[in-house]
Amino acid sequence: MQQEPYGEVFLINKPLEWTSFDVVKKVRNALRIKKVGHAGTLDPLATGLLIVCAGRKTKSIESYMGQEKEYTGVFVIGKTTESFDLEHPVIEVADASAITLDQVKAAAAELTGDILQIPPMHSAIKVDGKRVYEAARKGHEVKMDPRPVSVSTFEITKFENPEVHFRIICSKGTYIRSLARDLGDILGVGAYMSALCRTRIGEHSLEQAEELDLLIQKIKERRDENI
Repeated sequence: MQQEPYGEVFLINKPLEWTSFDVVKKVRNALRIKKVGHAGTLDPLATGLLIVCAGRKTKSIESYMGQEKEYTGVFVIGKTTESFDLEHPVIEVADASAITLDQVKAAAAELTGDILQIPPMHSAIKVDGKRVYEAARKGHEVKMDPRPVSVSTFEITKFENPEVHFRIICSKGTYIRSLARDLGDILGVGAYMSALCRTRIGEHSLEQAEELDLLIQKIKERRDENI
């Protein structure tokens, strides 16, 4: 009888400072197969749910990428950075001490629904066949056209000026760093993202995810049993 081709989906809590590709490489090496990929990049300074598909399940990657995403995290107002997160030095913009919770909620409401969003320069989007972050690293400006995205929920869960704690539910292609920038622009004081965690992709939640080290250990133990 012909053996069914191998295929598996892993829900992983991506560690801080790891790239999504680092996680894929770790799983690929443990499985000892080439066909492994992830369903939606998380930046190195973000944590949370990363879906990794292996073998024949890599055909499902696009379907996972198209699903709704949920994030929690923190924006800091009154300052910004070149990348709108902590990958670049913090720049003072304006005194945000007078900003109120009502103002922050009103700004978040403006960024809720179907909106047009300009991706950050430090992103993996391609313009004219080249990654825009490569141009950004060389100090070159690239014209970025606004893209339609949908933000169904932009909830302010806590406000301790200058920190804005949030929960966001959004469509594929939404950049949370761009929402930080746009929130800061609406408030007139600038903003950047200091923390981000992806808590859900479609019906899959972070609570279902495994820690990477434990998962790798399980894969190796299972592999050794089958030798």
